[in-house]
Amino acid sequence: MSWLFPSSKSSRPLQPLTSLQQQKQRQIESLKACHSSIVEIQKDVEYRLPITIKNLTVNINILLPPQFPQEKPHISVFPPIKHHLVDKQGVNVTCPLVNNFTMHSDLGKIIQNLLEEFWKNPPTLAPSSGPFPYLFSSPAGPSVYTHPGYTFLPSFPTQESNRSVPVSEQASSTYNTAKAAAPSYGLITDLPLPVPTCEVGINGFTYKMPDLPETFPELSELSVSQLSEMTEQEDVLLEQFVNLPQLKQVIADKEELVKSIEEMAKRNLQMEPVLEAKRQAILDKYELLMQMKSLFEKKLQRQHELSESCSLSALQARLKVAAHEAEEESDKTAEDFLEGKADIEEFLLRFMEKRTSCHSRRAKEEKLQQAISLHSQYHAPL
Repeated sequence: MSWLFPSSKSSRPLQPLTSLQQQKQRQIESLKACHSSIVEIQKDVEYRLPITIKNLTVNINILLPPQFPQEKPHISVFPPIKHHLVDKQGVNVTCPLVNNFTMHSDLGKIIQNLLEEFWKNPPTLAPSSGPFPYLFSSPAGPSVYTHPGYTFLPSFPTQESNRSVPVSEQASSTYNTAKAAAPSYGLITDLPLPVPTCEVGINGFTYKMPDLPETFPELSELSVSQLSEMTEQEDVLLEQFVNLPQLKQVIADKEELVKSIEEMAKRNLQMEPVLEAKRQAILDKYELLMQMKSLFEKKLQRQHELSESCSLSALQARLKVAAHEAEEESDKTAEDFLEGKADIEEFLLRFMEKRTSCHSRRAKEEKLQQAISLHSQYHAPL
């Protein structure tokens, strides 16, 4: 079963990267650094960048050919959009930076320029949307480039009627099956995946599956007739399967894990009152914060009104109005004297008082106007 659980260690020494591979790695590093949302679909072959522009989510797919960067990358979008940098089908990106791509180009900067252009001129959704551009279901579409270092399981053998193969022959043929390179599948979802040797949960918990033996001594001692009879009797086959030490180990690990989860759940329930008290305290503090915010906004509005009322322009307007009022009162006093409504002593006293107040206010207004003019030369206008 070496093909089912490939060893992670290899006895072959690592070969140094060629100049083309080094340039390819630099381009890929630049691509990954241009945006934090870059997703690697197939290592060194296909990458995807989902973006949202004005409630329109677009997936930018970057496909690297085998001779990249000597060959230009294939950049496409899904769903099809209308944009001047995309072809008539709304799928393939045909901007000059992509069409004139060379070994000295920077793939990361090209993607950044493409994103900036999308933000400046937002695309619109095309009337009809087809399949994903990177799921090449059409024979005329570009081929998916295989990656020689990706380990795949051998495909399932075809079932032929009325043909029996000895167990030893099956074992030897399976054991000698070489690891083939990734085939050219039409859909990414059709790619066979390696059998996992461990499972990673939501919280990062890693479980190592027990190693399966290549042969079962209990079965090797049985004859072919006994094996055939066992396959026909489900109870016997199930009993043989249940008695496997690997399955017993998995069941024991499961029970231990369930027990630890129950203990953790009990501890969480014990912490619920403390958490609820802290939650209520946070809610009370938030309510107090909103009250203080409302009070602060009222005081800020009052401060703004007072500041406006005490500004230089407001003071100048008040002085001008007060000077005009004093001048009108002095004129009225003079008219009363001319009509004989007031004697000379009362007239002189009131007239001099109003005139003095009028000239004083006008002098202050002129001084304030000079200060405003001088202030406006060096600062923003009031």
